[in-house]
Amino acid sequence: MEALRNLLRVLYMIVGGLMVFSGLFWALQGLGIIMWPPESFMLADRAWTLYGSIWAAVGAGLIWVLRGRRG
Repeated sequence: MEALRNLLRVLYMIVGGLMVFSGLFWALQGLGIIMWPPESFMLADRAWTLYGSIWAAVGAGLIWVLRGRRG
């Protein structure tokens, strides 16, 4: 049971990290800093800066909560 709990914790940490990465990517696309891929609808659209920032914050919160829980 403890092994399963540790596995799920690691998986959720990975998901949180991916959320942070993708959220920052969306935000930078929304700001027009990352202009890739060229056909993306997110480029220089300020709404995606907000969406990406929120998504990254949720991912960081997930990591923060999981790091604070011990056993």
